[in-house]
Amino acid sequence: LRRNFYKKYDVAGLPFLDEKSNIYKHTSNLIIYGHNMNDGTMFRDVLKYKKYDYYQNHKIIKFDTLYEEGEYEIIAVFLSKIYTVKDDVFKYYQFYGANTKEEFDSFINNVKKLSLYDTKVSAEFGDQLLTLSTCEYYTDDGRMVIVAKKITRDVVKWLTKVI
Repeated sequence: LRRNFYKKYDVAGLPFLDEKSNIYKHTSNLIIYGHNMNDGTMFRDVLKYKKYDYYQNHKIIKFDTLYEEGEYEIIAVFLSKIYTVKDDVFKYYQFYGANTKEEFDSFINNVKKLSLYDTKVSAEFGDQLLTLSTCEYYTDDGRMVIVAKKITRDVVKWLTKVI
C-alpha cells in the first residue's frame, strides 16, 4: 500500500492483488487495489469511468501476468465503501470465488444493481472476473469499483470491429 517496486516507502504505493485472490489457481475473482494519485498515476484513470462517455471508449481492461495475457470486458462500474464487520450489506471486497452458480449470480446481480450505468454486459458461472478498487472520497471510506470478465481473443477481435 505504501511501498514501491523496490520495497522502499512511497506514498503512491503500487497496485496489488488481494491476498485471497490467486493467479495460479484462478479464483473466480481477482481483486486489485491501488491508490489514485492527484498527479494522474496509479489507479487515477479508474475515476474516469464515472462518466459513461469514458466507459464507451474504454470498455476493455488489459491485465497481463507472467503466465498469461488477459483482456476483460467491463460489467459494472459503481461506488461503494468499506463497511464495518457488523454492517449487513453487500461487500464486493469479500468475493474471491464462487462454489455455486447461485453465489456467482448473487455477486453479479449485486454489482449490476450498484452500477452507475448499464453496460449491457453480464457474466456466467465459470467466468473469470477482475475487480479494480480505488479510493473515492464521496463518503468516508468510499471506493470506486470496476468489475470485468475475462474474454477470449475471438471476442476481442469481434468487439474491436463493433466498437
